[in-house]
Amino acid sequence: MRSVNASPPPAPPPPRPPAFVRTDNTPRGIVMMLGSVTLFAVMNVLIKLAAERYPVLEVTFFRNAVALVPVALAVAMQGGFRSLRTERPGAHLWRAGIGLTSMTLMFWSFHLLPLADAVALNFTAPLFLTALSVPLLGERVGVHRWSAVAVGFVGVLVMSRPGSGMLQFGALVAICAAFAQSLAMVQIRQLSRTEPPNTIVFWFTLTSTVLCGIGLPFVWVAPATWADLGLLAACGLTGGMAQLFLTRAYALAPAAVIAPFSYASILCAALFGWLLWGEVPQVQTMAGVAIVVASGLYILHRETRRNVAVVQSARAPEAAD
Repeated sequence: MRSVNASPPPAPPPPRPPAFVRTDNTPRGIVMMLGSVTLFAVMNVLIKLAAERYPVLEVTFFRNAVALVPVALAVAMQGGFRSLRTERPGAHLWRAGIGLTSMTLMFWSFHLLPLADAVALNFTAPLFLTALSVPLLGERVGVHRWSAVAVGFVGVLVMSRPGSGMLQFGALVAICAAFAQSLAMVQIRQLSRTEPPNTIVFWFTLTSTVLCGIGLPFVWVAPATWADLGLLAACGLTGGMAQLFLTRAYALAPAAVIAPFSYASILCAALFGWLLWGEVPQVQTMAGVAIVVASGLYILHRETRRNVAVVQSARAPEAAD
């Protein structure tokens, strides 16, 4: 006989919210990437203007601190701040560290080089990314894409013109920034398998702001005018929006597919460099860019063919049934 004083059975624990599941949508990912390229092109111009008057670390701090505004709004409108919960804090910290390193080196290269040259050398990133996708993402890269990567690095050498004076400190800074950027792209791809894009961007932006803020007192130069303060703030607003587009792009499509679309930024860089600073890219630089772009487009072609073959092979058993 059951006792009347027996305690009721414990209530079952509340169900955990479902984990974020990434779903590929390549066309939309390409659109996101092109939007990111456009916003980053505007930001690059603002960064170059700001870096002429203020330390790179200070410019980087404003780029991240002000970017928290659009990022926080995006989080609030799409899932709320509860979506910022993560079980991978270490991965977010690594993504922030390597992303901040890439960002700082890239901004520095804008100060050391003509804008078009700095952006052109930054095109090394998709080549590094294709190579790194094998050991870090487990993607298969065949001989055709490896050949395209090799040809792309030949284009980088053509742009750098070894022995002509360009392959010096500024160019090395730009290439190091590109390598760090490719590592950041890999980390975004890995995180996006389980984390929403806004979560990735928020933790990157917040962590980068804190890291920059630690060193800011040692280099701080007070903005001389309200216009300068607005310039620094605009770096952050455009950068934050561009980062949201970029992270969403890598969450929607494979890295090797959308990365080549970043090449469109060379046209913007060359145009802005000519209009604002009178910089005219040399013929050899543009020839190197053409080689790198061609190799990237060939990688895209091979990746597309591989994806089609995978889909067809997956559908074949269904057709047999």
